[in-house]
Amino acid sequence: MTVTELMEKRRKVWETAKSFVDTHQNENGVLSAEDTETYGRMETEIQELTDAINRQSKMECLDKELSKPVNEPIREQPGSGTAEKKTGRASAEYKDAMLTAFRTNFRQISNVLQEGIDSNGGYLVPDEYDSRLIDALNEENIMRRLGTIIKTSGEHKINIAGTKPAAAWIDEGEALTFSDATFSQLSLDAHKLHVAVKVTEELLYDSAFDLESYILTQFGRALANAEEDAFLNGDGTNKPLGLFAETGGGAVSKTVAAVGADDVIDLIYSLGRPYRKSASFIMNDKTIAGLRLLKDNNGQYLWQPSYQAGEPDRLLGYNIHTSAYAPTDKIAFGDYSYYNIGDRGTRSFAELRELFAGNGMVGFVAKERVDGKLLLPEAVRILKIGE
Repeated sequence: MTVTELMEKRRKVWETAKSFVDTHQNENGVLSAEDTETYGRMETEIQELTDAINRQSKMECLDKELSKPVNEPIREQPGSGTAEKKTGRASAEYKDAMLTAFRTNFRQISNVLQEGIDSNGGYLVPDEYDSRLIDALNEENIMRRLGTIIKTSGEHKINIAGTKPAAAWIDEGEALTFSDATFSQLSLDAHKLHVAVKVTEELLYDSAFDLESYILTQFGRALANAEEDAFLNGDGTNKPLGLFAETGGGAVSKTVAAVGADDVIDLIYSLGRPYRKSASFIMNDKTIAGLRLLKDNNGQYLWQPSYQAGEPDRLLGYNIHTSAYAPTDKIAFGDYSYYNIGDRGTRSFAELRELFAGNGMVGFVAKERVDGKLLLPEAVRILKIGE
């Protein structure tokens, strides 16, 4: 089934579930044990359809990504001499030399790769590879889509306004009063993240095997998962400072034993009005199950499933983004553009020549340096669930 067909099926099941609750609950809003079991099956089917929609959407995006041509099409007539020749890591020679080095266990290394050799025997990723790896990270990592990405070549300092000057009324001829504006600084540093994969020698030497797509996909997915976990839960020690961090993360709105409709409304309006314009929710998939039955004072359901492919579900009109790495006992609501992600330098590959030689395999390592911080804690509010 297509994503659109799955979403339409989910919509029908959800409408049936809502109708079932409305017609079977008693005057206190309570369902019988049998009706609760029936609704539970409907809710399970909705969750299964939601998982299928997410899986199908990711597969379609990945298939679209892997279907991109490896080489750019010829845009100029042969011999015209008007096409701009790419140099360095952007050149076709560099990319071809990198693939040749991969397939020959780095025994055939062209001089063009010397531009990217570092002291640890690594090689900078060709420009096209790095761009496509960024695409993979953006697709898998919700924080790279919602946050602000900054390219840095060194430690990046960001000025944060503290106290702001205040205006005051004065009489004619009265002396002016002055107030001081204060500023603080946050620094985006660089924490090293790496991922390693093993490839058999047979695959390396098999020209029919799409080595490039395999490595990009595996590295991109692994880096994205590790980044998203850190961007949400990191404590700032040898990793980024996460959105849900107790210190330096979003400001806690309040703590509740169980989430009710009023708690969600309070969470929304605890966020300053300027931040609400671009705000959305981030929560764990498991948390949504408890929100689907919530209604406002008019009996309308707060949760609104998406009816269009590629669009997230909504809660009280605000987008919902889910992550497997979001805590199950916290819900975030805010403008995540104030979460800054600093990419230091360029990603690089290195190969492990001897470590797996006895097994007939070759290891490859991708490395990157990245940091992340929430610049303004008041731009994100956190609702804590439980004691």
